[in-house]
Amino acid sequence: MAVAAFCSEPPMFKPCVLIPVYNHEHAIGDVVSEVLALNLPCILVDDGSSPDCAIVLDRLAEAAPDRIVLERHAVNRGKGGAALTGFHRAARAGYSHALQIDADGQHCVADIPRFLEHAAAQPQALIVGYPVYDESVPLVRFYGRYLTHVWVWINTLSLKIKDSMCGFRVYPLAPVVGLAQRQKIGARMNFDTDILVRLYWDGIEIVNVPTRVGYPADGVSHFRVWRDNVLISRMHATLFFGMLLRLPRLLMRKWRSQ
Repeated sequence: MAVAAFCSEPPMFKPCVLIPVYNHEHAIGDVVSEVLALNLPCILVDDGSSPDCAIVLDRLAEAAPDRIVLERHAVNRGKGGAALTGFHRAARAGYSHALQIDADGQHCVADIPRFLEHAAAQPQALIVGYPVYDESVPLVRFYGRYLTHVWVWINTLSLKIKDSMCGFRVYPLAPVVGLAQRQKIGARMNFDTDILVRLYWDGIEIVNVPTRVGYPADGVSHFRVWRDNVLISRMHATLFFGMLLRLPRLLMRKWRSQ
């Protein structure tokens, strides 16, 4: 399927690309250029970045005003806070889906057409990337992810989610906006897992798509070991008790899928 055809699909499938940005001025230009080369509209959310990064984002938006929308937070709210701002802006603009991709260049922009093909074929589903790492991945991160994977499998009573931490996804906007209106969702590094589990609880189907993920040598990480590990641990505990409340429904769903 040609990428240019995506925006001419029926109204039920009208995607945009959403990129939360926090101090990735050295990488965001290349990411945006690759996205625009695919003829896709782009929403950038400046999550309280430094003046240097803000200038880069302003220039990107000014260079392509018909294809780039720039939202801005006065202070940093976290990845989840930025993503939710982008989701709401996309929904107000009439988009049906938002493809979220990171600003730091870790994700393979060339895989976007494949993700959108899956989303067009199953517009009610959540398309979730699971990483295929190269040799640049730090081993601590590689093995550390599995603790979260185990908790996700427990809290969904399912193995359907292969990776809950990869931020390369296509979200159907209607259920995301509905969830955000009734439920507070983790705003920082707990966001990707929190929203994924809760959407699964809401009955959204998960489609796992492999994608290459790299770690640039000069990449900038905003993971704060103490703060974010506390938030993630608290999230897993909250989701566990939420799973217990939903236990009969989750067991019925599991039984029906067999």
